[in-house]
Amino acid sequence: MSETSPFSVTNVPKLDPKKFLDPDVTAKGETRARVDMSDLETLWINTGSLCNLACKNCYIESSPTNDALVYITLAEVEAFLDEIAAENLPTREIAFTGGEPFMNKDMMAILRLCLSRGFEVLVLTNAMRPMRRFETDLLALKERERLTFRVSLDHFSKSVHEAERGPNSWDKALDGLDWLSTNGFNISVAGRHLAGENETQARAGYRALFAHKSWPIGVDDPAQLMLFPEMDAQADIAEITDACWSILSVDPASIMCSSSRMVVKRKGEAAPRVAACTLLPYDPQFDMGGTLKEASQSVALNHPHCARFCVLGGASCSA
Repeated sequence: MSETSPFSVTNVPKLDPKKFLDPDVTAKGETRARVDMSDLETLWINTGSLCNLACKNCYIESSPTNDALVYITLAEVEAFLDEIAAENLPTREIAFTGGEPFMNKDMMAILRLCLSRGFEVLVLTNAMRPMRRFETDLLALKERERLTFRVSLDHFSKSVHEAERGPNSWDKALDGLDWLSTNGFNISVAGRHLAGENETQARAGYRALFAHKSWPIGVDDPAQLMLFPEMDAQADIAEITDACWSILSVDPASIMCSSSRMVVKRKGEAAPRVAACTLLPYDPQFDMGGTLKEASQSVALNHPHCARFCVLGGASCSA
């Protein structure tokens, strides 16, 4: 494999060190854009940063050795669900990411709890061995119609996928998707934009793969096949100002942090915290507090990911 990810940002200058320093003002002295919280529609929960894979361009550096985000427990998840109920929050979906969620020993109990509370549940997984250990438990879930698995399939070709995720990862991922599909689970796929490949070409490639495998995934539905932009926090990108909303014809209410937050449990901290964004679990400026109520404050778009992924890339981790 090459030393760099096929999804790295290419032919772009390094980030100007004067950018993304002040949460209120850009390097040009303009007012930085902020996003107000509207309603908490999706609560993301990071189950821990440990993963069975070490992808070259993982958004949060998950790997078999990175435990910077430790496993969250059933009791800790329950406390946040209790807060949703106590505050009468309009949360419809609980979504799980990692690391690989099924490496957390409490994952099945957590799924049963969330489903029993009436939530829609989304699990981001690579569909490999950690998930397959729980086949019997997954088949026994009573509320499976409200559970969706979003499987990471970085490209529609084995060579590109394995250049990112490592050898022997392609067939195992496809086998996991086959198992989920055969057993009637709701499935979707998360892929990435490859440099030099446009949206039409990417969706055509996935269309052929899905048809060959007979997977019931709507290729043209962005909630069923999500294609994420290239990510590199060290590559230069424009800062987002208040004026950008009208210039770009983007509604700030469409940005992910207007309707979602992510619970993380950082190593060495006494309790879980709430981060503004699924992509920024480690950055202290995006730590929003210890409760969902505290985390309802506005978010300054003071990171390259805010610009590249959300505003200019038009992407969102939520369906």
